[in-house]
Amino acid sequence: MESPLTQNYAADTGIVTKPGGAGAWLHRYANPGRFQRLVTPILPWLAGFALLVTITGLIWGFFFSPPDWQQGIASRIMYVHVPSAWVAMNGYALLAICSLLSIVWRHPLADLAAQEISPIGAGFAALCLITGSLWGRPDWGTYWVWDARLTSVLILFFLYLGHATLIRAFDNPQHGYRAAAILGLVGVINLPIIVFSVYWWNTLHQGNTISLTGPSKIYITMLWPLLVSTIGFYATFFAVILARISSAIMEQRTRVLLLTSAENSGTVALDTPS
Repeated sequence: MESPLTQNYAADTGIVTKPGGAGAWLHRYANPGRFQRLVTPILPWLAGFALLVTITGLIWGFFFSPPDWQQGIASRIMYVHVPSAWVAMNGYALLAICSLLSIVWRHPLADLAAQEISPIGAGFAALCLITGSLWGRPDWGTYWVWDARLTSVLILFFLYLGHATLIRAFDNPQHGYRAAAILGLVGVINLPIIVFSVYWWNTLHQGNTISLTGPSKIYITMLWPLLVSTIGFYATFFAVILARISSAIMEQRTRVLLLTSAENSGTVALDTPS
């Protein structure tokens, strides 16, 4: 039996998922009730894990890892700056995937996920920009330069804000979902610009220190707390996103039930003789 949210979505869009149809396997997880049953028992454990690992990584990095031989203790801000940058970029990649699912398969939970990812992603992008400015002040002599890497991350921040605004800008939610999904897909072009900006242009921002295909340019005593902090930031991101999606589902269910109750009350009032 379909939940009110799934029924309401089908009524608004005119799309009904047929078993065996293209993308039908995706709609198996579009049922809000199934999503709630899957997420509810996991969420407290994920939140606790995120809190524990994030605190461990930050304490390890700020108090027990050695300072950089050139930048000194200012380099320790990387245990916040680097994970927030990675989460901001990969969060937008996830937003783009949700946008694709929304446009191609009209996946209702993809719309809700995209709606909740954009403000959280904007928060991580803002944290990346703020910590980067604080880190750059001792080395560059200024908090901000129109460097290719900094500018492209600033664009990422505005893309998140634009998506969060656009998806809520229409009276009909489906129009907002479609418009925001298009923006989400168009904005993907900014991700490779962020990654390769330090190679394509002459920038003040240092090149990539950690490499998956070759040796990394960071001491192992600094790498481990950075990786632990990164795991904590990712766990925090997913815990907050899942909690917000769950809350959005409950909000839509409540709205549907209230509308149904109001319609039934109106019908009863009309049927009652004066």
